[in-house]
Amino acid sequence: MMKKNIVVLSTTLLLISSMSFAQSILRTDHYEIKVQTLVSGLNHPWSIAFLPSGDKLVTERSGRLRLIQEGELHPDPIKGVPQVAAIGQGGLLDVTLHPDFETNQWIYLAYSDQTDEGLTTRVMRARLKGHELIEAVDIFEALPRSAGGRHFGGRMVFDHEGYLYVSVGDRGEMERAQKGLDHAGTIIRLQDDGSIPKDNPFIDDHQVKNEIFTLGNRNPQGLTLHPETGEVWSNEHGPRGGDEINLIHAGLNYGWPKVTHGINYSGTSITEHTELPGMESPLLDWTPSIAPSGMVFYTGDAFPTWQGNILNGALRDRLISRVALVKTESGYLLTEEERFLQGLGERIRDIRQSPDGQLYLLTDHAHGSVLTLQRAD
Repeated sequence: MMKKNIVVLSTTLLLISSMSFAQSILRTDHYEIKVQTLVSGLNHPWSIAFLPSGDKLVTERSGRLRLIQEGELHPDPIKGVPQVAAIGQGGLLDVTLHPDFETNQWIYLAYSDQTDEGLTTRVMRARLKGHELIEAVDIFEALPRSAGGRHFGGRMVFDHEGYLYVSVGDRGEMERAQKGLDHAGTIIRLQDDGSIPKDNPFIDDHQVKNEIFTLGNRNPQGLTLHPETGEVWSNEHGPRGGDEINLIHAGLNYGWPKVTHGINYSGTSITEHTELPGMESPLLDWTPSIAPSGMVFYTGDAFPTWQGNILNGALRDRLISRVALVKTESGYLLTEEERFLQGLGERIRDIRQSPDGQLYLLTDHAHGSVLTLQRAD
């Protein structure tokens, strides 16, 4: 398995033309792209999922699940969403569909929850019936709870075998990511009903919780599957520097905070180590930070040169990072990075590809939007 940081071979910064935000044209290395607004007026939209009908579900961090139907935002939020703790970075986070949604109508919501014992990340499963969630049950709760509104994680993805992966941030308490009896700073692997797979890597280790698939993750904000291998990939926030792209393998320790390319926000050192034995090194690190968000492997037909590339949203640098990669005998080599969309000046919270190959973006703003990217040439 490859454990070396890659060297980014080229970085291209692109400026957007002075057109309206509703329809803007930008030039990338390979294409002219048209950015169009599908719907606006969403309160910090966080995630989007695509229904078989062509309709779309969008979460608002404040706690509402919205429906985009035939290109229009339904005026009423979907009923049955759990009460969320919209505190700091918390709130209603990811939404994803069960792989057999057309048969069972199960959807999954990740959200932050508060009790007298503190805040945490939870996952709820419910059936979507009409404009309402029914038969709702929480299938996972990250423990222990703690104070503070940072680093909830909250991304989810199903793999090709039907297992659900959930990211849980370190909650702003970095040392927790190395404590096996703590869900903070991990990626979780579950059956679709929340039960624990019998082949989870720490199932017989009394020093690590059975739900844990990987340790040492600071705050993963993107989870996606490789389109050919089905491998789970993630990106995660570093502190000042040290944002990462990782290939997720069972039982590995991704190092936080014992190894990192980042430093404290105060400018002080976290650790002198950027790699250590037994700690998995990132395939790419962004230093300075871009604050990556949603990520997707592009497989559509509109941008053929991008096929197989990773597209990452970014909050801090307000852009899309396109990363090209090749697979070698020793692992993956990330060969190129291109950055674009900075001219919009919008924090990109999520980037997804619909089943028909179209790219969608969510902008993280009190009056956020769902945007589409299309060929303009």
